[in-house]
Amino acid sequence: MTRELAGLIIGAVAVLVLLAMYLGWRRRIRRDSGLTAPLGVPEHAEVTSRHEILYLATTKHGEPLERIAVQPLLYRARGELVLTDRGLALTLDGAPTVFIASSRLAAADRASVVIDRAVEPNGLIRLVWRVADGILVDSYLRLASAEPHQILPQLERLAAAAENGEQS
Repeated sequence: MTRELAGLIIGAVAVLVLLAMYLGWRRRIRRDSGLTAPLGVPEHAEVTSRHEILYLATTKHGEPLERIAVQPLLYRARGELVLTDRGLALTLDGAPTVFIASSRLAAADRASVVIDRAVEPNGLIRLVWRVADGILVDSYLRLASAEPHQILPQLERLAAAAENGEQS
């Protein structure tokens, strides 16, 4: 076999792999097209704190290796987590602001692994929230400006407020 033929075969395999990845992602987006995160922050929400984050992924609840394509949380991005008295906002680079009201937030805890990211033990924050009636998802965040233990109590209070039936 000549070098040219070997190069063509390797190039063809690389193109096929990239095409399969592209088609798989497009199929996942179509499959999850009915799932949309709530947009926009309520008018009278009082900001309690802001934190720089790296948004990693949203997955099926309890399945950290099964990504779902919730609009507009499709891609990993840098941004800001804004905690308010009514819930939390994810302001990610290149995407509209997502607002998860405390009534949608089921839980917040720590995690170490999600899809293509493994970090030190409990280095991620996992937000468990309702994207639609009866559909729980997990969104994973990596804090850039704080440690998880510094903001987890605030997130847990938001989730508890929904559990206790408090107005959000």
